[in-house]
Amino acid sequence: MSKAIQALLTGMLITFILDFFLFLGVLLHYIEFYNIELYYNILFVDNQNWYLFFSLSIIFGWMVIYVKNYKISLIPILIIATLTSLTLFENIGYKAGEAMFMKKNITLHSAKFTYIGNIIYDGREEITFYDNELSKTITIKKKDLI
Repeated sequence: MSKAIQALLTGMLITFILDFFLFLGVLLHYIEFYNIELYYNILFVDNQNWYLFFSLSIIFGWMVIYVKNYKISLIPILIIATLTSLTLFENIGYKAGEAMFMKKNITLHSAKFTYIGNIIYDGREEITFYDNELSKTITIKKKDLI
């Protein structure tokens, strides 16, 4: 196997591990906080930034395979691993989920109603929405929106 392929695969493995902890923290402390029924795999695949994933895979793979000084290559990876693992703490995981998914002061229109509030999570078929007038979280099917 060539060194370039080995670097890419190694970088992908490292990036998958980092993503796992990031999305696990968001799932545990943001998605479950709002009782959104969502499997981890759907959360991971639907919200993965593939450009960032492959860019980090190439960078991390290059650092591990081509850089001969292990301190230089492992220190940035350990720093980023520490930062992504911090989402396992409740307040940081919630804030990360809020930054990734919440859209504030949004107006949605259906055939019968107008909803004003915050989008908590925009899923494949449904939107979890906090309605300011009702003062509660509701689920709206995307097909019902105008």
